[in-house]
Amino acid sequence: MVNDSQLDLSTEFAVVADIGGTNARFGRINLKTFELDRIQVFPCADYLNLTDALIAYRDQQGVALEHVAIAIACPAEGDSIQMTNHHWQFSVRGTREALGLTSFIVLNDFAAAAMSLLTLDKSETKKIGGGKKVETAPCAVLGAGTGLGVGHLVHLPNGDVMPLPGEGGHADWAPLNEKEWAIHEFLARRFDGRVSAERLLSGPGIENLYQAIAHYHDRAVPPLRAKTIGARALTNCDAIATETVNQFFASLGSFAGNLALTLNTRGGVYIAGGVVPKLLPLMAASEFRTRFEQKGRFCNLAESIPCYVITAEHAGMRGVAQYLKQTLRKAPATADID
Repeated sequence: MVNDSQLDLSTEFAVVADIGGTNARFGRINLKTFELDRIQVFPCADYLNLTDALIAYRDQQGVALEHVAIAIACPAEGDSIQMTNHHWQFSVRGTREALGLTSFIVLNDFAAAAMSLLTLDKSETKKIGGGKKVETAPCAVLGAGTGLGVGHLVHLPNGDVMPLPGEGGHADWAPLNEKEWAIHEFLARRFDGRVSAERLLSGPGIENLYQAIAHYHDRAVPPLRAKTIGARALTNCDAIATETVNQFFASLGSFAGNLALTLNTRGGVYIAGGVVPKLLPLMAASEFRTRFEQKGRFCNLAESIPCYVITAEHAGMRGVAQYLKQTLRKAPATADID
């Protein structure tokens, strides 16, 4: 293993991206200092594929495309990548060859979010209950955005870390009380009988919850975007919106607590994504932490595990850069990782 000073100058900078179902965020990162610059956001719908978006970024920012690492909102195993909530699909090897890249890494967005935990300082997270984290214990990360992402991070004996991507957001949602069963019934009718956690723990999920809770109260409400629902809840001007956000946090707490038990994540449970940081003022008064700890015979374990909200900007890009840096340390020659 080589240290930072031994990195070849050709690997000092890399182009990194965080690609979601709506937007693709690109930037250039210094792999020695982890400083990001030349950040630019492209609506995914404006480009036919990833290659076109990368070329547009290269041309508009005047950067070299040599080492590229992207975090993407879909499974990233094998050569063929197909986004879950967008039409982009591509071959990892084909993209590398078409653009003449020295290295090209594609990482699931929540594997990248897990790697970003190594780059965060205390000012970039807000603790939500629990005890003290165990530094080398497994961590979990989840986040609501266009979908519901899930990942884990484990420490290896050789000092490296391994991100564990997953599709836990598509696991079944388990209602816990009478109102939640009514919500489940409403959503099951809308989604062909099955309700995944993502159907309510995401931006679109908040929109679904708003309709379901209004139906529960025999209220007719117009369809609203998640951004509007959140704004109404923050100003407490819409009782259904406030109840929607409270239900969102209660169910998020249950889901996060399940992740904590699944891998015994004494290193902490981290919440990323675009939704929760915007609603953070309402989180403390919600049932999030109560539901996180409501784990029956294992409530003591759940109570000891801390939760954190990631408030850092561009954590996904930093995370995929951390993974690229670890890869280059082990294999300074051409890397083609997928």
